[in-house]
Amino acid sequence: MTPSDLNLVREHIGSRIIGQKSFIDSMLICLLSSGHLLVEGMPGLAKTTAVKALAESIEGDFHRIQFTPDLLPSDLIGTDIYRHEKGEFEFRPGPLFHNILLGDEVNRAPAKVQSALLEAMAEQQITVGQRTYPLPKLFMVLATQNPVEQEGTYHLPEAQLDRFLMQARVEYPTRDEERQILELDSKQLKTVNKPPTHRLAQNDLFAMRQDVAKVYLDPKLNNYIVDLVQATRKPKAYDADLARWCRFGASPRASIALARCARAYAWLEGDTFVTPHHIHVVAIGILRHRILLTFEAEAEGITTDDFVERLLNLVAIP
Repeated sequence: MTPSDLNLVREHIGSRIIGQKSFIDSMLICLLSSGHLLVEGMPGLAKTTAVKALAESIEGDFHRIQFTPDLLPSDLIGTDIYRHEKGEFEFRPGPLFHNILLGDEVNRAPAKVQSALLEAMAEQQITVGQRTYPLPKLFMVLATQNPVEQEGTYHLPEAQLDRFLMQARVEYPTRDEERQILELDSKQLKTVNKPPTHRLAQNDLFAMRQDVAKVYLDPKLNNYIVDLVQATRKPKAYDADLARWCRFGASPRASIALARCARAYAWLEGDTFVTPHHIHVVAIGILRHRILLTFEAEAEGITTDDFVERLLNLVAIP
């Protein structure tokens, strides 16, 4: 398999949304790396449309669930139902048993629902009562959240944030892109959205994942990845401001994610080996939701993106 085999997926997503190349790349990188994606952006930026377009392009089941404060864990994982004719309980699977799950406004769900989602994302299984059920081999969660509206929302637990391979931020379109959006909307008013002519088979996707795993990562770059993550925990060794800004650094999952995603991005670019450039491109999306800033940093208007960008400039490249 080659990156060109993903062109039809890209083209279909591009037929539904304008721009947002970084967001689309993040979705494809997570898909190739067997990971989950957290999408953050203001309302109306086509987050849901893009995820639906990705799901339409891949062979498998898709389900969208709207997270609300009154959602129950059973609404996600399913429940045991008593069958009178059989005299026994039968498990009825919930939305988590689909291949691709869109969790809209994931930060509106309470802690019990988040814990149910946590097991699925971390271990690709769910537990109901005393029984454990495996999820499909292709299982991907794409969750969206609004960065500003706090009414009726819950802060996602750090443990769950850590299970998201990447966090993508969807920005407002440029003036030219917004004009193209108007033109696309006018066309869609006149015609019905056509499904993709070809859907990527799951076996082909799994073959791509095996190819990604074969992309060469030099041991020196392994050390560089470890140095980057270690620097989030011990920023004082690099810069006094970084030390003031960082309260908690990234976990070892960040190191694993950097290696996986750098390989996936290199493969998408048609390269057979990872370079520091590939690591730098994916680093912000991997680290931005794994770092906790101090109140002092927030008061100064420093973001986790600012922190990571400065870190990338300070940690020596081998």
